[in-house]
Amino acid sequence: MTEPIDFRNLLQGDIRSFRFEGYQHGGLDASFFIIHYLEPGTGPGLHTHPYPEIFITLEGEALMTYGDEQRVVRAGDIVIVPANTPHKFVSQGDVPLKQVDIHITDKMVQVELE
Repeated sequence: MTEPIDFRNLLQGDIRSFRFEGYQHGGLDASFFIIHYLEPGTGPGLHTHPYPEIFITLEGEALMTYGDEQRVVRAGDIVIVPANTPHKFVSQGDVPLKQVDIHITDKMVQVELE
């Protein structure tokens, strides 16, 4: 068993997210973001990844765009976006968004479309 990792040491930028990439932690074939606090009206622009991504909404809600679809996702929802599918999300509602975004890769690759 490895030592626990304090995710607060993985803080990224000003959207209050934490980034974990498997290649930095023993070559794991998985990476993730913990979106800890995303204000309503904010979120990443349209982008793709060359691997699938799984979104787990913990609190709040977001308008998610993936491919030709748009859906509101809420706490308890899981969305799977296939590889190379354009997607984005915008936090909405009365409370900040909290979610976990799992990337099925050891190193994140993102192609911005907006």
